[in-house]
Amino acid sequence: MADTASVLELAGVSAGYADTVVLEEIDLRVSAGEVVSIIGRNGVGKTTLLATIMGHTTLHAGRIDLDGRDVGRQKTYRRVWQGLGYAPQEREIFPSLTVTQNLAIAARDGEYSPESVFDLFPRLVERRQHLGSQLSGGEQQMLAIARALVGNPRVLLMDEPSEGLAPIIVEQLQETMTRLRDTSAMAIVLVEQNSRIALEFAERCLVMNRGRITRDGPSQELRDDHELLHRLIGVEAGNQDEQQERRIT
Repeated sequence: MADTASVLELAGVSAGYADTVVLEEIDLRVSAGEVVSIIGRNGVGKTTLLATIMGHTTLHAGRIDLDGRDVGRQKTYRRVWQGLGYAPQEREIFPSLTVTQNLAIAARDGEYSPESVFDLFPRLVERRQHLGSQLSGGEQQMLAIARALVGNPRVLLMDEPSEGLAPIIVEQLQETMTRLRDTSAMAIVLVEQNSRIALEFAERCLVMNRGRITRDGPSQELRDDHELLHRLIGVEAGNQDEQQERRIT
């Protein structure tokens, strides 16, 4: 159960790329141990929001606090040191390093070690000496999440983990994410194009549109009201799994 203390807070954040503003007046508070999903149409700023929290964009206005400290002007590596973990949509694993080396280079003392994450991702055990470039898309996604975990973050950010993956791999990934949600004390912020996955994963769901958060409330309301969900994101939840299969690479 989430603590009432805020571990991540954005206040009046506007950000983008160079002079281009993508996010406007973002206010977001995530409590310690809380799990939040973010959904919305393509191109509304979901990925940019996570990138901004990590320091990959230009912050034009506002404040980003991690455990009460303003990290909005800090370098990405310092944000990681202070408790942010990030599994990006592009995965960004090191292709010339083995699975074991990818994990070792990011490891910090804490609950998750390079060995313990193999319990979460048994598929990686037999691949541990394979190079990142030799892994399948699903295995690379597992490694990206595992690498974020061994940094033992206070807040884990995951961007589109199901994107482009076969349904059986998505199912395995969902099981692991659910296990993380139910057993870990860290906060999790999930950006997910598949609204079914997002609404099942988190009790709280944010909807973004045109660089702003336009709804922040219980996921159950959107699970129960398909018309509202369709109006907010323009896609029927029941059709998204079929669309996901067509996007598999």
